[in-house]
Amino acid sequence: MITKGSNQRNKKRHILVCLIIALLTITICLLVRKESDSLFRIFPSEKGFSGNGNAKFKLKQIHRHGVGSKHEWHQKLEVDADFVEQAGLLYERQVRINQKTYDEPLWTNHHEFATENPFAYEFDISDDLLDMKRMADRSPEFIEGYSEFALSSPEMAAKVQIDWIDEKVIVPNITDKKTEVSLALMSSNAYVRIPHTGDWRNISRPWNRSESGGFGWNDDGLRGHVFANEKDNIVIISIKGTSAQGLPGSGVDETTVNDKINDNLLFSCCCARVSYLWTTVCDCYTKSYTCDEACLEKELRKKDYYYSATLDIYKHVRKDYPNATIWATGHSLGGALASLLGRTYGLPTVSFEAPGELLAAKRLHLPFPPGLPSYLEGIWQVGHTADPIFMGTCNGASSSCSVAGYAMETSCHTGRVCVYDVVKDKGWHVNLLNHRIHTVIDDILNQYEEVATCVEPDPCIDCYNWKYIPEKGASSTKSSSMTKTTTHTSTGTPTSSCVARNWFGLCTRYE
Repeated sequence: MITKGSNQRNKKRHILVCLIIALLTITICLLVRKESDSLFRIFPSEKGFSGNGNAKFKLKQIHRHGVGSKHEWHQKLEVDADFVEQAGLLYERQVRINQKTYDEPLWTNHHEFATENPFAYEFDISDDLLDMKRMADRSPEFIEGYSEFALSSPEMAAKVQIDWIDEKVIVPNITDKKTEVSLALMSSNAYVRIPHTGDWRNISRPWNRSESGGFGWNDDGLRGHVFANEKDNIVIISIKGTSAQGLPGSGVDETTVNDKINDNLLFSCCCARVSYLWTTVCDCYTKSYTCDEACLEKELRKKDYYYSATLDIYKHVRKDYPNATIWATGHSLGGALASLLGRTYGLPTVSFEAPGELLAAKRLHLPFPPGLPSYLEGIWQVGHTADPIFMGTCNGASSSCSVAGYAMETSCHTGRVCVYDVVKDKGWHVNLLNHRIHTVIDDILNQYEEVATCVEPDPCIDCYNWKYIPEKGASSTKSSSMTKTTTHTSTGTPTSSCVARNWFGLCTRYE
């Protein structure tokens, strides 16, 4: 028999259960809303954040990194109001008095980007979201530590388990014309040298001014210009490209000699050994069309070359902006270095007129995500068909590059290629003058109504006629067994005697 008291107790239990469920529901809703708000803080907008006109990137820092015997030297210039004013006055004087001092204008002539002071210009760049597969641990300590270990013990390094994760990453909206032009202007900005301006600060070991000659603008090395959108916490590193004497590109600078050395090291088949008349940039050449692969790999990683300097600039920027999303960009050699940096740390990267850097990426053993096509890796290579350096046709004894002493022998790119077919659309002829960054900005990017479609690169092979051996001084019997040249079908890179590689491109077994 159910009593009146038991009915009242049941009603109280029912009310209590309902209250508990209601409280749990409210709590869950609040947590979901909080998590949703957190996600929106990380990813401002799936359609890009430039539509509200607030996503402004400003020049914040300029880095100057020594190379060669000065590879430990690293200075930074904080871009403050005084520097912007001084640089603006010098820019006006440059334009007014003698514009021919530079081989190229310092800024575009397009009315939409008009400014009296490029150093104070605020870039409006839109973003997008991209699903990227990246290493879980992308810290410099792990990346560089693993790379050093892999060079000395490739077989042991191949057994190390690398954790890869899928992430939604904020990337430049490469389908937006204004974004593409802005990134190209940032790339051109890295060339601009304004002597006797700014207060350079040493951020590496101390040295005296008499020893360095002032360094800063006035010495050799690699420059990186840093642009920041502090509202959305995004930073862009623009790497300076080649200043070339005899090779039309971007003017002459103190960096000309080392620019050529790094071009010849990164983009030649073997140390710029084009013929017996050439002076090689390293000692890895063994005999006719034969190169010491291990020697070449170690050479590329030396601290006195640009790749290591690029990594060091990135590490300092990362230290200054620890929680920021970092992108990379650059033109020519700077674009290739930006691409190599992007692949090293999984950074979104847009390059302009970069030489083929796939071979260098493999030799540096940079990570290639497993199971992911290279064109979905957040790397975009913008170029056009009338540029022989981008297209990989500036080689051979009679080419302009060879005549000027540049061994530009590669044509294969990583990531996606975004090619403007100006030969077909505009009737242009292939000419080295078309490599210039402001030709690209003023006569191509600003002239086309729509940006080029970015697609997977065509199948490509670099240095197919070269043989690569694992160590210098191998016996003739051993060498003869390693002369078979095969092609890595997924990357187009000749593996020669190497028959097994890990995800870092390390050769773990030779034939």
